[in-house]
Amino acid sequence: MQPSDSSPRTPEEVVAQAAGTASLSVLDARIADCFACPRLVEWRTGIARVKRASFRDQEYWGRPVPGMGPPDASIAILGLAPAAHGGNRTGRIFTGDRSGDVLFAALHRAGLANQPTSVSADDGLALWHTRIFAAVRCAPPDNKPLPEERDTCAPWFRRELELVRPTLRVVVALGAFAWAAWWPAMAAAYRVRPPVPRPKFGHGAQVSVPGAPVLLGCFHVSQQNTFTGRLTPAMLDEVFSRAKDLAGLA
Repeated sequence: MQPSDSSPRTPEEVVAQAAGTASLSVLDARIADCFACPRLVEWRTGIARVKRASFRDQEYWGRPVPGMGPPDASIAILGLAPAAHGGNRTGRIFTGDRSGDVLFAALHRAGLANQPTSVSADDGLALWHTRIFAAVRCAPPDNKPLPEERDTCAPWFRRELELVRPTLRVVVALGAFAWAAWWPAMAAAYRVRPPVPRPKFGHGAQVSVPGAPVLLGCFHVSQQNTFTGRLTPAMLDEVFSRAKDLAGLA
C-alpha cells in the first residue's frame, strides 16, 4: 500500500490529524493510513511481502493496526505493538498469534468477549465493555520500537483515550512498556499529573490517580511469559476479575 496525499508522513502531520478527529471510526481509518515512521513502514511492509511460510497463501495487512472494541468501553487493555505475523497479518490487534490466543480466552472466561479465539478480522469476535489498543500501532523489529517511534505514535493513543474518556474506568497495562506509555497519555487526555516518582510496574500493581481511570499492571501475554508459567491463566483471570469490579461490571 502506498501513501495517499492525505496520509500522515511526519510527526507534525500525525499530531494534526489525531487532534482533529471527531470519532473512533475516523481515527481508526487515519491510523491505518499512517506512514510517519520510515523504519516501521519498511519493516511492516517487508514482512507483508516475504510472509511466514505457514501464511504464504494469505494477504497480509501490512499497515498500522487500529484499536478494537466498543466506543463506550469501561475497560481498556493497553499493549505494546502489533505482532509481525499476528496483527500485522490479520489487521486486528492481538489476532492470529499465540499472545492473542491467551488473551481472548481470558476475556471470554471473564465474560468480556463472545468467543475464546481470534484468528482473523472476520471471525465474528465481539468484545463487551472492553477496548484494546497499543501504544505503538505498527509492528516493530524485535518487538522494540524506538523512543522516537513511540513518541510519533503517541498522538493516536492520546486521541483514542480522549474519545473513550466518558465511559473508561480501568486500564490494564500489559507489560512495562505499556505501563510507561500510560503516564504521558493520561496526563494529556485527562489533564492530571502523574505521581512522582512514577509507580513501578508489576503484575497486579494498582494505581489510582484522581480524575483518571484506575491503572492495573499485568505481565504481557507473550509466549515467553505464558510458556514459562510466569503468567498463568489464573493470574490473568484475577486481573480481569479485579478490572470488572473496579469498572462496576461485576
